[in-house]
Amino acid sequence: MAQHLSGPANLEGQVAFITGGAGAMGQAIAKAFRQAGARVIATDRVAPEELGQALGGGIDYRRYDVTSRAETDQVIDAVLAEYGRIDILVLCAGIIARTPLGDSTDDEWDAVMSVNVRGVVNPARKLFPLMCSQGFGKILAAGSIAAKNGGVASGPAYVASKAAVHGMMRWIAKAGAPHGVYANTLAPGPVETAMWASVTSGGAPSANGTVPLGRYGNADDIAQAALFLCSPASNWITGTSLDISGGMWMD
Repeated sequence: MAQHLSGPANLEGQVAFITGGAGAMGQAIAKAFRQAGARVIATDRVAPEELGQALGGGIDYRRYDVTSRAETDQVIDAVLAEYGRIDILVLCAGIIARTPLGDSTDDEWDAVMSVNVRGVVNPARKLFPLMCSQGFGKILAAGSIAAKNGGVASGPAYVASKAAVHGMMRWIAKAGAPHGVYANTLAPGPVETAMWASVTSGGAPSANGTVPLGRYGNADDIAQAALFLCSPASNWITGTSLDISGGMWMD
C-alpha cells in the first residue's frame, strides 16, 4: 500500500489539472495552486486567450468541454505528453438550475447532469487509473451543501447532480486508497459568484440570520480549502466532504 505522510501545504513539483477554470472558484484555485508552487493547467469551454486574461501569467490555459469523452482523452493525453504526469485533478466545472420539479424539463435535466456529473466522470475515469499506476494522486470535486440540505437557491436537478458527485468521490476514495490516490469533495454554501448571482436575481436572502458566521463565502474561501485538500497537509484525509458554509451546515 502506498503511504504518504502529512506535511506543509506546498505543491512544488506537482502538476495540477483544473476544470471550470474560467469560473470564480476555478480561477481562485488555479492562482492559489500556482502560488503554492504547482504547475497549473486550467481548462474551460472558453477560449484560452479569455482564460489567460482572467488568470494572468504562469498558468497553462486550454479549451476543453468536460462533457465530451473524446475531448477529455485528447486534452489529458496532450498534457501528459508535455508534463509527464498529472498529480492533482480539481473538478470545478458546473452549472445550476432552479426549476421546480413539476416544471423541469428533460433538456434541463440532461444539461445539468451532463456538465455536473459527466463532467466529473470523464476526467476522473481517465486519470484515476493513471494515478493508481503512479502511486499517487489527489482528486477533488466541487460538490455542494445542496447535496446535504436539499438546496439553498437551487432546483432538484442541481441537488441530484451534486449528490451524485459526493457519492462517486467516496467510491474513488475507497478504491484509490490502497494505491495512494485520494478523493475528497468540497461542499460550499452560497458563494458570491456569477453563478450565485444568476439564481438570486430576485434578491438573495440576507446572510444575517442565515449564515452563523455572518457572510456568504467568496472564491478565496474555496481556494484555500482546495489547497489544503490537494496538498500534503491533508495526507490522512480521503473520502471526506468538507463543508465550507460559514456554519450553515454542521455535522
